Amino acid sequence: MWQHYEPAVIERDLTYATRINLNAVRTWLSYEAWRENPRGHERALDHFLQTAADRDISVLLGLFDGVGRSPTPKRLADTNPKSATGLSSPPKRVLENRQLWDRPRQFVHWFMERYRDDDRLLGIEVMNEPGWKVSKKVFAREMFRTLRERRGTVPLTVGSTSIANNAEYRRWGNEIAQFHYNFVKDRATYRTMLSRVRLCRDALDMPVWLTEWQRTRDGRGFTAEPKPGEKTPDYASLAPTIQEAGVGNFFWSLMVKPAWVQPQRKNGVISGVFHEDGSVWSVEDARAIKAMSGDASFDGEERPEWPEWAKA
Repeated sequence: MWQHYEPAVIERDLTYATRINLNAVRTWLSYEAWRENPRGHERALDHFLQTAADRDISVLLGLFDGVGRSPTPKRLADTNPKSATGLSSPPKRVLENRQLWDRPRQFVHWFMERYRDDDRLLGIEVMNEPGWKVSKKVFAREMFRTLRERRGTVPLTVGSTSIANNAEYRRWGNEIAQFHYNFVKDRATYRTMLSRVRLCRDALDMPVWLTEWQRTRDGRGFTAEPKPGEKTPDYASLAPTIQEAGVGNFFWSLMVKPAWVQPQRKNGVISGVFHEDGSVWSVEDARAIKAMSGDASFDGEERPEWPEWAKA
């Protein structure tokens, strides 16, 4: 996205977001793209933030990512949707070696000097899913400390795998508790989970956001192969339950695309609401998401078909 930034595509996509009344989006920067071209990355980011602001959309923006394959030069250059899966950042050799942390800190300094008081930002996320692995947590904690040293008015947060991780992140100074729950077997299980989250929110006395969700489906674990009929989007299976719970949330993802992580992509999983031409995978999904704003009306072409570039 950042190394091959296309302003017209961003303007198109965020315009689609307004059709379902989104008031916020979540995405990441690229430490690797910044190292290659800091000024280019800054120009692209400024355009992204202003394009979102012009559409009354705030941005929850992450700096690093604990999920994905190692960011080798070959993978960083790959733009083929069949093979270009998500990449972690920074690379493992940097993550596990404190002697190499000066450059990531410079990245954090660069960002905070320019954007720490930017009212177009909803929050600054140090890393997506440091999770339970010690090396990721230690790196994320140290980068969070750098964020706090340079802090401004924008709240600081961590892309949390589960609500339980926030017990540790709060000790770092976390100001927004996040949790991810993409797939669940049924609505009843999700409803129970959300009721417990509301209790946590009351106890923590801080915002608590569900920042990744997708659909109900069978199968154990995030990377399990789902049934053939459960590999495609179905936001309507969870949206009413989340709306009823009144939890701030971000679904995955706005545009129709193959799954982010490699095992799911190999299983043929696809996510998203809008095709590139503005048609939607499911009108029911679009209406269910838009209903969270109090307006369930949506008029558009429905096309539950894989894009040509993804069919193989």
